[in-house]
Amino acid sequence: MKKQNKDRKRKGFRQCLRENDGMGTVEVILIIVVLVGLVVLFQDQITDIVENLFQKITSQTNRL
Repeated sequence: MKKQNKDRKRKGFRQCLRENDGMGTVEVILIIVVLVGLVVLFQDQITDIVENLFQKITSQTNRL
């Protein structure tokens, strides 16, 4: 009986290792969710930084 349980656990573990295709998708989705959450939280700061960068780029291009 013990041997059957060990064999069953080994087969289950091996099957789990083979069937991890969906884990990459879940990880990517979680990363995207976290990034979107960060953008929403820091939206004002990000907007200020981007506006300042464009102002600097515009003012420096006029110098050339």
